[in-house]
Amino acid sequence: MRQDRRPYWVKKVYLDVRRWYGNHFLKPACDHLGNHHTIMKPWYVSISGPNIRIGKCATIIGEPDQRVKIAVWGSQPELGELTIGDYVLISPGVRISAADSITIGNSVMIANGVYITDADWHGVYDRSQRAPAVTPVIIHDNVWLGDRCAVLKGVTIGENSIVAANAVVVKNVPANVVVAGNPAKVVKRLDTDRGFVTRADFFSDPEGLEQFFQAVDKTVLEKNGFGRWLRTLFFPTDKD
Repeated sequence: MRQDRRPYWVKKVYLDVRRWYGNHFLKPACDHLGNHHTIMKPWYVSISGPNIRIGKCATIIGEPDQRVKIAVWGSQPELGELTIGDYVLISPGVRISAADSITIGNSVMIANGVYITDADWHGVYDRSQRAPAVTPVIIHDNVWLGDRCAVLKGVTIGENSIVAANAVVVKNVPANVVVAGNPAKVVKRLDTDRGFVTRADFFSDPEGLEQFFQAVDKTVLEKNGFGRWLRTLFFPTDKD
C-alpha cells in the first residue's frame, strides 16, 4: 500500500468537504440520517424515495465503479418505507430497493455488491404490473451479509446470522447460523456462548473515536510537505 503523502491539513479539508456533501445532499434525501455518519466518496451514493430512515454512526462507502443505491419505489406516491438501524456498514456496490417495507437492524454489515429487495417488481405473466402481495424483508441486529449475496422478498434473517458470499436467500434464516448456496441453506450453527463483539461496541464513544483518528492522522501526516505531495500527484513514478 502506498504511503499517504498528503499534508494533514489537506486531508482535513477533504474530510470536511466530504461531510459537508453528505449533510448537504444526502441527509435531505432521508427522513432521518443519524449523527456521526461516515459517508466515503458520498458523490457515488444515491438515496431516493420517501420514508427512508438511517440511524446514527452509519458507514456508507461509494466507489465510481460501485455506486451505492438506496431507494424506495412505492406502488403509490409516498408509500413504501426503508428503515436502517444504527452502526450499519454499507459497502460499495450495495443496492437496497424497497417497494413496501425493508427493515435492517443495528450493527448489520453489508459487504460489496449485496442486493436487498422486498419485491419482484414485475408480474410473471403481466409484466406491466407489480404483484399486489406485500412481502416485507426484515434483517435483525448484527447480521453479516457476504459479498454479492441477494436477500429477496418476504425474508426474515435472525440476529447474528451470516449469509455467505454469492448466496441467494429466498426463505427465512434463523438466528445464530451461517447460510450458503443458491438457495441458501444452513451450513453451520454459531456458538452463542462465545458472545459477539459488534459495531455498536466499536462506536460506543463516537466523539472519542473521531478524536482518536484525527490524532492518528496528525501524527502520520504531520511531516508531509505540500510541494512533495503535489510532486507525487504529477510525477507518481518518481522515487523519494
